[in-house]
Amino acid sequence: MARMENIRWGIAHIYASYNNTIIHITDITGTETISKASGGMVVKSHRMESSPTAAMIAAKKAGETAIDKGINAIHVKIKAPGGHNGPSSPGPGAQAAIRALSRMGLRIGIIEEVTPMPHDGCRKKGGRRGRRV
Repeated sequence: MARMENIRWGIAHIYASYNNTIIHITDITGTETISKASGGMVVKSHRMESSPTAAMIAAKKAGETAIDKGINAIHVKIKAPGGHNGPSSPGPGAQAAIRALSRMGLRIGIIEEVTPMPHDGCRKKGGRRGRRV
């Protein structure tokens, strides 16, 4: 671990919902896209888009492009849908995507959760008595 010559950092933004997983790798400022891939790009059926397998393949695809462009270390930002009515826990693809990126030989720096949280904004849907089933 002594060699610290040229580490080129990037940021992997992983958006993991229960319907899809999107891996988007940018440069360290977060403005320039280096590569992106999603679960829907690598599997045929819609129900498989959010699966850990699809997330792994997508992360591998995005990671290869990033390595080709000279990135060899990444900070990870995980995001769930969040907000006012999305779930605030990331979907099943998040863990798998991080694992796949680290297996590729990319160095992982900070893993951060950046799910948007409302500070009590809009009223939830469902009416006064909630959703009746």
